Amino acid sequence: MTVLTLFSLAVLACRAEAEVVVVLNSGEGTITRIDRQTYQPMDHFYVGREPHHLMSLPDNSALIVANAVSNDLVFLNPKTGDILRRLTRISDPYQIGFSPDKHWFVANSLRLDRVDVYDAHDFHLVKRFELASMPSHMAFSPDSSTVFVTLQGSDQLAAIDLHALKVKWIIPIGKTPAGVILTPDGKHLLVGIMGLNEVAVVDYKTAQIIKHIPAGKGTHNFMPEGDGRHIFVGNRSGDTVSIIDTQTLTITKTFPVPGGPDDMEVSADGKELWITNRWIRQVSVVDLSTDKVVRTIPVGKSPHGIFFEHHAARQ
Repeated sequence: MTVLTLFSLAVLACRAEAEVVVVLNSGEGTITRIDRQTYQPMDHFYVGREPHHLMSLPDNSALIVANAVSNDLVFLNPKTGDILRRLTRISDPYQIGFSPDKHWFVANSLRLDRVDVYDAHDFHLVKRFELASMPSHMAFSPDSSTVFVTLQGSDQLAAIDLHALKVKWIIPIGKTPAGVILTPDGKHLLVGIMGLNEVAVVDYKTAQIIKHIPAGKGTHNFMPEGDGRHIFVGNRSGDTVSIIDTQTLTITKTFPVPGGPDDMEVSADGKELWITNRWIRQVSVVDLSTDKVVRTIPVGKSPHGIFFEHHAARQ
């Protein structure tokens, strides 16, 4: 075997281990895979109609891609791009999530005004909740007893009891709510209020809004920085991202990101923030030592969900 052959095999081996970034292009029903080390697109393929959000299975054996208009879930090997399975009896899965105890799988049907609760072990439907209107994002209580859902069309926040399988409460939250996330200490919910350009802070045990945090235009979605304290929030209409200190419940910094910053992923080492730019067919990479966009990567139409395996802690 020649030196050149050995070198080529080594390159191929390194390439095989390269981390893959998966981006969902909701406007054209495709996936773009990006090599995270080279920042270059690897391939681009059809997955279903309106893929918006994605997440790993609890055992990390596959990535679930939720196709809202195809009414199915695709189980994807992100490293190879192979579709391992397509589950076709999931109705309008716009946003998806597993409860922390891995017992429940919840799908928000934004188009059909309902929230579906499935058994996470075999994905059979256990309970359907009609919740008008436009169930959007979700978060779970630490003990898995409750799922919280923003109702984007009716300006509300709902809490569903997953033990009793009934709605616990619904409260007015502000005009056009979107993202919702639990603070790292488990005490509060943060809700992005797009129509008011703010974050509402909710004591979910009392179902009360305790604070309004002014943010940027079109306050939309969240992603933890991974340090147990700070959370990024994208201001989609204002083309900025802000950082929330969850101990003081204040915004400490805001920096520009073009083209409608939407979903985010943070590298495990805390050095990079990857963001889908919803309106301009790009993904931006922010150097978190400078809070500046250092790379833009072309993807498909209306990029929404984004994922890579070695990400920061989700708290």
